[in-house]
Amino acid sequence: MTISKNNLSVVIVSFYSHDVIDACIKSISDEIRVIVVENSQDRDFKLALENKYKNVKCILSTENLGMGGGNNLGLKQIQTDFAFILNPDVVLEKDTIEEIIISSKKLNAFGLLAPISNNKDYPNYKIDHVNHSLINNNVPFKVKSVDGFAMILNLKKLKQLKHFKNNKFFDENIFLYLENDDLCKRINDNNENIFVVPKSKINHLGGSAVSKKSNWIFEKLALGLVKILF
Repeated sequence: MTISKNNLSVVIVSFYSHDVIDACIKSISDEIRVIVVENSQDRDFKLALENKYKNVKCILSTENLGMGGGNNLGLKQIQTDFAFILNPDVVLEKDTIEEIIISSKKLNAFGLLAPISNNKDYPNYKIDHVNHSLINNNVPFKVKSVDGFAMILNLKKLKQLKHFKNNKFFDENIFLYLENDDLCKRINDNNENIFVVPKSKINHLGGSAVSKKSNWIFEKLALGLVKILF
């Protein structure tokens, strides 16, 4: 089964992302359903989004679940075969999703697809023992893993695998940053393919997913994590 706008949903996990999320949502076709999981319990934020965008549903988590738990909560709300996981500081280009759809028709099997970041200095993927200059920029190429700020899960395929039962695609014990690496590892362990689509491009603002007013909250979370680990 290939991807289409009818069987694709978007999941965005937000935490005080007021400054950037509008640009993200506006770059997504209004034909595609968007689930926003807001980890701050901000009811005003929820009402503002749902009143502004007809294709958006905002869910308030009962606590800050982090990225892994937040994504799982959002994925439980969708019925489509494919889910586009996005960070709120990602902006799609005009043909980002169209190029993903075209490429999905050419691939025999995949567990995960990802667009490519416009910032060539910071690739959003990892690949083993291959000269990046040899990659064909017109066709999808197989990678070891992709960054979690923009990736499409083949839910129909992954649900058939033992590692992804009960709709828990992300390890909820991983609060932030490494949940995508764990997901990609489990996909690889199940011999499923991960591809990057070089004609499908995104702009990742990076470090801007949270409003400036709330940066201190993440600084405290990071400091707490460091204390736990060391």
